[in-house]
Amino acid sequence: MHVLASGVAARIRDGFDDYNARFAAITRRARPRFEARDWSGMRADLVERIELYDVSVAQTQAWLDAALGERAQERALWQAIRDAFAAQIAPLLDQELYKTYFNTLTRRFFRTRGVDPAIEFVALDIEPTDRITHPVARHNYAVHGDLAAVFERVLAGYAFDVPYAHAARCAGAMAACIAARFATWGERPLVALELLETVFFREHRAFLVGRALGETQHTPFTIALAHGPDGLVVDAVLTDRDHLAQVFGFTRSYFFADLPTVGDAVVFLRALLPKKPVDELYTVLGRAKQGKTERYRNFFHHLQQHPDERFRHADGERGMVMLVFTLPSYPLVFKLIRDRFAWPKEMAREEVVEKYRIVSRHDRAGRLVDAQEFRYLRFARRQFEAPLLAELLDGCRLSVYEDGDDIVVSHCYVERRLRPLNLYLREVAPDDALRAVVDYGQAIKDLARSDIFPGDLLLKNFGITRNRRAIFYDYDELCLVRDCRFRRLPQATTDDEEMHHGAWYHVDERDVFPEQFPRFLGLTPAQQEALLAAHGEIFDVRWWIDLQRGLADSQHTDVPPYPESARIGGTPAPPRGSNLPATVAV
Repeated sequence: MHVLASGVAARIRDGFDDYNARFAAITRRARPRFEARDWSGMRADLVERIELYDVSVAQTQAWLDAALGERAQERALWQAIRDAFAAQIAPLLDQELYKTYFNTLTRRFFRTRGVDPAIEFVALDIEPTDRITHPVARHNYAVHGDLAAVFERVLAGYAFDVPYAHAARCAGAMAACIAARFATWGERPLVALELLETVFFREHRAFLVGRALGETQHTPFTIALAHGPDGLVVDAVLTDRDHLAQVFGFTRSYFFADLPTVGDAVVFLRALLPKKPVDELYTVLGRAKQGKTERYRNFFHHLQQHPDERFRHADGERGMVMLVFTLPSYPLVFKLIRDRFAWPKEMAREEVVEKYRIVSRHDRAGRLVDAQEFRYLRFARRQFEAPLLAELLDGCRLSVYEDGDDIVVSHCYVERRLRPLNLYLREVAPDDALRAVVDYGQAIKDLARSDIFPGDLLLKNFGITRNRRAIFYDYDELCLVRDCRFRRLPQATTDDEEMHHGAWYHVDERDVFPEQFPRFLGLTPAQQEALLAAHGEIFDVRWWIDLQRGLADSQHTDVPPYPESARIGGTPAPPRGSNLPATVAV
């Protein structure tokens, strides 16, 4: 058995190595894609890389089926394989990624419900990154003398096939910006810069990620590069943790970052963003499966530490399509598709699944929550409040079943918990409510420019993050802007039409009437006035039709992942062939 276990373990290790090599090959395409402004190719690469994991696991599983035959279900053999695998990967920095790959295979072979410590790697009581002391590769720049000259050296150290349009001008602008921001640090506010050797690519930008060091303190320091009319320009310098957290946020698409190893980069990023969960850092680097593993590990460790706390319905209005519950002390929600949808919802369960699949593969533009799909989570029955458990067992039988004293959730989506916008507006001061309403309008624009129409614009379907950004999270009616038919409201021509209860005209499933949006939002007069003043065009059918034409022409837009205040004056060029309405940095 030992020889067989060792050989199978080596084959599984080789399977992950092959996956990792293919992942890296796709990731390396990002640089030439960025240089050529090939945004279509970059988006296709993103989807291909997301799907690669399941492709690789299926290939390895097929080999194991053929090699093991009837012994593929032999638990004692798999225990020996697990031990041999652990020994083979012990020297590796990224051994946690290998363990997750191994666990995926065992769960598929044995259809595991919950966890099976005998044949899986389970570590709920440790933080795997704590053992990583290997420093990630980085460039170091001593700061003395002319600060602009230092930034010229930085740009020269990151060369692209597309030249910088005005390197000296960009360096000077960065120097002036940094001097102003660090003026409160004392006589020598800046003594060194550390930037990761790896460039981070996403959408229309390349990011040089690192930190600025003073004599006694340090701060995140990230340079955002974009295409200008004549070459690359420095579009922004990020020194605020909240701004960097948006760039690495759970509402953005995954980065292309050609990292030789991942764990050491996660350790470095966590030092820059100590409030950012490790699972989200893995995920935003494209290691979505590892992100799920870390999210599971951290949540169930928390659950063990709070055994008397109960799951309850999440705050907000009850959904007609999704049942949502949460643990009050932990910032996650669990979303299950109901067996039957309340009227007027007429979609099928498979359509809802497809909506979530669209979001996972689409440019989220900083306005859509990343939803992770989980299967066969096992919880103790006593951990559910009675009303929630009754509703789960009555209305979600396709996703939940009882197993002795346990409840098994066979399918759900897990997201970061946000405060529903409709509740937030009632709870905060009037000025904060107005700001949230205006950002809600900006969120609709950002989504629209990325070819996403929320479908249902009601405030209850949007949430507010800790950075007070409005985010859309209810996907059951989401669709592509290009698939909608935006129409003006027909004018009544007869008394019968005028007095008719409801719509007297035909309404197709794809018809959208922007003029009607304000009628259903439930805003106060002051809130509605602020929304109309800032974003009144979203209620004008002409704006949507013009947007559709632009999307059909270029199919790309640009929504910067940081606020206008972080920009230093570089003016990115519009996407090639773009006729889209002007984009606002948010």
